[in-house]
Amino acid sequence: MQRTKVKDLLSGAAAGQDVLLKGWVRTKRGNKYVNFIAVNDGSTINNIQVVADANNFSEEALKDVTTGAAVSISGELVASQGKGQAFEVQAKTIEVLGKADPEAYPLQKKAHSLEFLREIAHLRFRTNTFGAVFRVRNTLAFAVHRFFNEKGFVYMHTPIITASDAEGAGEMFRVTTLDPINPPKTEDGQVNYTEDFFGKATNLTVSGQLEGELAAMAFSDIYTFGPTFRAENSNTTRHLAEFWMIEPEMAFYDLKMNADLAEEFIKYIIRYALENNREDIEFLGQRLTEEDKAKPQNERQEMTLLEKLEFVVNNDFERVTYTEAIDILLNSNHYKKKKFQYDVKWGIDLQSEHERYLVEKHFKKPVIVTDYPKDIKAFYMRLNDDGKTVAAMDILAPGIGEIVGGSQREERLDILVERMKGVGIHEEDLWWYLDTRRFGGCPHAGFGLGFERMVQFVTGMGNIRDVIPFPRTPQNAEF
Repeated sequence: MQRTKVKDLLSGAAAGQDVLLKGWVRTKRGNKYVNFIAVNDGSTINNIQVVADANNFSEEALKDVTTGAAVSISGELVASQGKGQAFEVQAKTIEVLGKADPEAYPLQKKAHSLEFLREIAHLRFRTNTFGAVFRVRNTLAFAVHRFFNEKGFVYMHTPIITASDAEGAGEMFRVTTLDPINPPKTEDGQVNYTEDFFGKATNLTVSGQLEGELAAMAFSDIYTFGPTFRAENSNTTRHLAEFWMIEPEMAFYDLKMNADLAEEFIKYIIRYALENNREDIEFLGQRLTEEDKAKPQNERQEMTLLEKLEFVVNNDFERVTYTEAIDILLNSNHYKKKKFQYDVKWGIDLQSEHERYLVEKHFKKPVIVTDYPKDIKAFYMRLNDDGKTVAAMDILAPGIGEIVGGSQREERLDILVERMKGVGIHEEDLWWYLDTRRFGGCPHAGFGLGFERMVQFVTGMGNIRDVIPFPRTPQNAEF
C-alpha cells in the first residue's frame, strides 16, 4: 500500500478506505479501552488522530509509541467522532520504525522557548511553530521563481567565491588553501596570495549583483537567488553571517520601473503564501497575538499578522524621497521629544528606528524611500543631476525596516570610474565590470531582497535566526 500524507488524509478524499500513514508521534493519551495517537508528517501543521482500540493493541504493543517516535500505521480513514478534526484513522497495524526515549527526547508537550529551540535546531522542525515557518519559507522560495519565470527572467547562478567586494564594506569571509600558521609571504611581509589556490585573495560573496549586471547586458532581465555572506560581528535579531538574497537586474529600467517591479514582486509572493499556507500563517498569527498580550499597550501590533499581510497586498506603497523622509522625522513629535536614540539630520544613514517610525507611525504602510545622499550609498548607484544624491531606493516594511535595497546603476563610464576612485576601488580590479559600460552599455537597474527578512515579515517571527534552518552567527556554526 502506498503512503498517504497527513495533509491528504485530512481532506477526507480517502474516507472509507484503508490507508498507510507514516510520521512522528506528537502525543499519545488514552485509557484501558482505547489510545489516541496524534501523528504528524510535516505536510501540514495539523496532526491526524489515530485510534488504537485496546482489544487490538495491548499496552506492551504500544509501549514504544511515545512522543517523537517514528511510526508506520495502517488502518481505515473514517469520520471522526471527537472534536478538533474531521477525519481519523482506526488503526489496524502499528509499527514503530524509530524509538524516541521519553526521558531523553527534548521535545515534550510543554511549550519551549525559541532560545532553547535554537540550541536544538536539528529537532526544532518538529514543532508546530517551526513546521509552519519552514513550510512558509518553502512556499515563498517557490513563489520567487514562479514570479520571475512568468515575467521571462533568466535565472542566473552567480559565484559564491569571488575576488570582488560588491558592497565595498570589507566585511568578508576569506577563502584560502594557504597554511594558516605559516603562509607564504611577499618581500614586504604581506601574505602572498599569488601562491593561493586562485592566485589572488578571494572571499565568500556578499552579493551576486555585479555578475548579475553582466548577464543583464545580454539577457535583458535576469535574477539571482543564492547564499551570501557577511563577516559582520553583529549579534542582533536582524543579522546573520550567512543568508539568502534575491537580486534581479534589468536592462533598460530606470529607478521608477525598478521600484514598480519590486512592489509587484513583494505583493505577488506574499499573496502566494496567503493562498497556499493560510493555516500556517493563521497559526503563526495566533502565536504573535499571544506574545503581544505580554507587552505594554503601546508596543502591541495594531494589526494581526493576517491583517498586516493583506493590507500590504491590497494597498499601494508610499513613495517619498530621502529628503522628504528626513523632514518628516525632524518635524515629528518623536524627534521633538527626543525619543530617537540616533540623531536625525540630512546625510545620515537612516537607522532602523527611523525607518520603522516612517512605516509604522507616520505612513502606516510600506514605504519606498528614494534618492539617498551619494556618500552613504554604494559606488555603482547612478549619480543624480544634483550631484549630491543617487538614484537609490529602499523599501521599508512594518516590523523590520529595510526589506529591499536597490538602485538605477551608473551606466556612464567616466562617472563610474570617478565614483570607484572615491571609495578606493582600482579600475584593474573591476575591469570586467567596466567593460559593460565600454561595450553596449545602457541604462539599467536592480534590487536585492533579503530572503530571511521577507520570511520574517510573512511569518511574524521576531528573530531572523528563527527563519533560516541553521543560523550562522558570531561564535555559532553548530549543526
